[in-house]
Amino acid sequence: MAELIDRSVIDGLSDAVGEDFVGELIDTFLEEAPGIFAEMRQALSAGDADSFRRAAHSLKTNAATFGATELAEKAKELEYMARENDLNIENKLDLLGEVYKQAADELESFK
Repeated sequence: MAELIDRSVIDGLSDAVGEDFVGELIDTFLEEAPGIFAEMRQALSAGDADSFRRAAHSLKTNAATFGATELAEKAKELEYMARENDLNIENKLDLLGEVYKQAADELESFK
């Protein structure tokens, strides 16, 4: 399996803001992500495509910041579906959650 985190992105971020701050940013992302997933589930059950899209966009942007490319791509797919008012996502949110867990484990190792 390919690495879930693009190390060059983490290295570039560390060079720009320092390793300690990157650790704090990772902590913040890992603390906020479960809430984003909760927003997505709530929006999905309410049929609120716009709220779902915003939450997916937040997750995509945050994931991309840390080079979590697979996570960002899967979140982007859901964001675009919601933009088209298509919330027939089947098991894609569960799959996104699995990729998040794997990426989170890998991000922990960079702190």
